[in-house]
Amino acid sequence: MDEAHEADKADRRGTLARLERYYDAVPRSGARAEDFGPLTLFVREGDGAGWPYYARPTPGHRGPVTAADVDRVRARQRELAVPESFEWVAETTPGLRAAVEQTGLVVHEHPLMVLDPTAAAAPAAAGEADGVAVRVLRPGDPALPSALAVPHLAFAAPGTGVGAAGAAELAELVRSQAGDGSVERITDRIRAGLTCLAAAVADGAALCAGQHQPVGDVSEIVGVGTLPSARRRGLGQKVTEVLVADARSRGVETVFLSAGDDDVARMYARLGFRRIGTALIAEPAE
Repeated sequence: MDEAHEADKADRRGTLARLERYYDAVPRSGARAEDFGPLTLFVREGDGAGWPYYARPTPGHRGPVTAADVDRVRARQRELAVPESFEWVAETTPGLRAAVEQTGLVVHEHPLMVLDPTAAAAPAAAGEADGVAVRVLRPGDPALPSALAVPHLAFAAPGTGVGAAGAAELAELVRSQAGDGSVERITDRIRAGLTCLAAAVADGAALCAGQHQPVGDVSEIVGVGTLPSARRRGLGQKVTEVLVADARSRGVETVFLSAGDDDVARMYARLGFRRIGTALIAEPAE
């Protein structure tokens, strides 16, 4: 029993170390890294549109991270007019939370989950859920604009319950984002193999979408969000299955994600994901 327990702990430490290397590598395809000693600030290159980046612990740094370190980064974020956001894994950098909270930031916890390598093989990278087609989107797919827009509506109304935002709100958001370059950027990333985007599409519009972003043999599933009015139909689960299948087809061995909350984590657990730690996000109080 002790040997098995020690082996499990060693495996967990190894997985967390792989995730740290991934967390440092993945933003570098679209951001520049600014060195602040124990912290690294990633700043989006180009016009700044799209999901903003954040600061993270610097891999390999030894020693404490202080509130003064955090304040230095926050001052630079304000100077650049980017979000004062920090992301890290509680188990990997346990002392950072206290330093962050001393500066007045609010910390949010999210279950960090890794796909069990013994889980059943993923289904084919296409299919349907509740009569809605689910597929990987390729460059030129007319559903790309709505697939980029729908997670914004999903995360604006968090949770798993059915919400009010529906087709009209999605269409308006797509119109408002037209010409902002987001479709061109995701198209470039898809062609370069940096991002896979999958969506549940009905009547030409995405009701749910998500991405995975491979770096070597590790990939994170990110941004899986369902239009609030289309929730409770299994769309998020099917989109995740399609993303897992695509990741495996690329030779990815470690697939992971951060669940929004425990309810969402239970859905991912049904797909073979198991909790390995806690992902933390710090930002100013609203």
